[in-house]
Amino acid sequence: MLQTGQAMPPPAPSPDGAGTTVDGRSARWEVHREERRRELIKAARRAIHQLGFDSSMEDIAANAGTSKSVFYRYFGDKAGLQQAVGKVVIGQMQATIVAAGKTARTPREGLVNMVTAYLQMAETSPNVYTFVTSPSDAGALPQGELSGFFDAVTAMISEPLRDLLGDADSPLLGYWPTAAIGLVRTAGELWLKTPASRAKPDHRAMAEQMSDWLFDGVGQQVSPAHSNNFNQKEFHD
Repeated sequence: MLQTGQAMPPPAPSPDGAGTTVDGRSARWEVHREERRRELIKAARRAIHQLGFDSSMEDIAANAGTSKSVFYRYFGDKAGLQQAVGKVVIGQMQATIVAAGKTARTPREGLVNMVTAYLQMAETSPNVYTFVTSPSDAGALPQGELSGFFDAVTAMISEPLRDLLGDADSPLLGYWPTAAIGLVRTAGELWLKTPASRAKPDHRAMAEQMSDWLFDGVGQQVSPAHSNNFNQKEFHD
């Protein structure tokens, strides 16, 4: 116990020896805040899955059992929430897709595996997928996370093209993978929105079809008669 007039002892140095003090309360608060943030992200995913990708912040908060002011405090606005949820969801999808590609013996099989994983995960919750990949209220697409999501697929489909061209420096390497990603995403999202029916292909069949389009082109999948008719057909205004 300090005696009257006795000076306070100097603060204990931090473990790193820098001479600064560690505010235990501040550190505990940061841990608590991060845990709460993760809980809110999980709650938001559940709410969006149940209510729809266009749910309002008020509806998301009510479903999560809290107020929208709490979500605004942690994420700023709906665009901030979208970015936070997207970072988690797209990160999980990317990890799964990369793992699926590594199980393949050939680039073509790798592409089929990766697209299959992509379709399966997107179908798990179409509302959440649409929420994290759609333009925000500010009109900006979360390109940082979304572009990283497709990087692994781009690398996978670049390999067979490099072998076909025999030229690693060909400018075509910069175009075909990008076009392929557009096909995979556009066709995949259209497939996702298509109601279930006997005519709708399953994950694997759709992934194999898209891989056939990318590797072989449409011409290789039609009969010679239909191909000749198409090539000889005249188009008029």
